Formats: sequence, structure tokens, C-alpha cells
Amino acid sequence: MSEDTQAIAELHRLRDSIDNVDAALVHILAERFKLTERVGELKAAHALPAADPQREAEQVERLRALALESHLDPEFASKFLAFIVDEVIRRHERIAEERRGA
Repeated sequence: MSEDTQAIAELHRLRDSIDNVDAALVHILAERFKLTERVGELKAAHALPAADPQREAEQVERLRALALESHLDPEFASKFLAFIVDEVIRRHERIAEERRGA
């Protein structure tokens, strides 16, 4: 097998692994959002605010530490979490609005 053929074969193996990890990420995110939907329902039922800045700050610090341990850029981890939290808050606000309108 030529060097180019070996490289292409390795590229395909790596991409297959990436595809598997991407699929796992989607499933994990779906599970996370199922849980946060339940949190949103609980918050709405008890008129709690959609956002929890203290919890968010704690999560940022926890994930930054995990990122460092995993040799992942902690700034990237923070941005990723912020993206997720923004969506969670948006969903919690929607749940609260639906509950008020019901």
C-alpha cells in the first residue's frame, strides 16, 4: 500500500471516529436539554427566575477546570457552555411565558 493510500485510509478512520463522537455529542446534548426542560418547568411552576447567575458562574469555573484537566482550551469550554446556557435560559423563559398564558 502506498504512503498516500495509507494516509487516506487513516483519514477515513479518523473521520469515522469524529462522526461517532459527533453523534454522541448530539445525544448527550439532547439528554441535557431534556433535563433542563424539567428544570424550566419546575422554575415556572414556582415563579423562579429563568437565569441563575450564581449557578452559571459555578458551572463556568467547574468546566474550565475540567477543560484544563482534559487539555482543552478553557476559553473554548467557557464559550461552549455560554452558548448552551443562553439556549437553556431562552427555553426557560418560553416555558414561563407559556405557563403564564395558560
